[in-house]
This record gives sequence, C-alpha cells and structure tokens, in this order.
Amino acid sequence: MNIVLYALAGGIAGWLAFAVIGYNAERGLIVSLVMGAFGALIGGHVIAPALFSSAAAQTGVIMPAVIIAFAAAATCLFAGNQVQKRWGI
Repeated sequence: MNIVLYALAGGIAGWLAFAVIGYNAERGLIVSLVMGAFGALIGGHVIAPALFSSAAAQTGVIMPAVIIAFAAAATCLFAGNQVQKRWGI
C-alpha cells in the first residue's frame, strides 16, 4: 500500500513540475511522471526509513514518509531538469 502512495505522490510531483513549473517540457509528461515516481520510491524506501527508524515494524500509512517521498521526487525532477539544461541529456 505504501508503494502505491509513494508512486502516487511522485506522479503528482511530476505532473505539477511539468504542468505548472515547466520542468522536462522538452521530454514530455510521461518522463516527468516516471522521474517523479522513481524519486518518490527512492525517498519512501531509502531516505524515510533512515530518518524514521523504530524497533517495531511500522504498519499502515506513515505520512512523514509520504512527505519525504514527495520531496525526493521534487528533488529528482529538479536534478533531471538541471542535467537536461546543462548537457542536453
């Protein structure tokens, strides 16, 4: 369930970056959605557990992890836009 929420948060970040800010305009909406979802999955599964670890396994939705996933997606989109501007990749 959390994987779906992370991917959804990343997809929303990708859509906002494409539609509102104009990031990855040359590459298209699908690339923005995929980059956002990838960044959110990394943020939700790697960064959030490192910041919010506990002895017991967490069950259910953890909102700070979803917020970190959204922030990681935004960071991934920003980095991708900067790489595209600099090197045209």
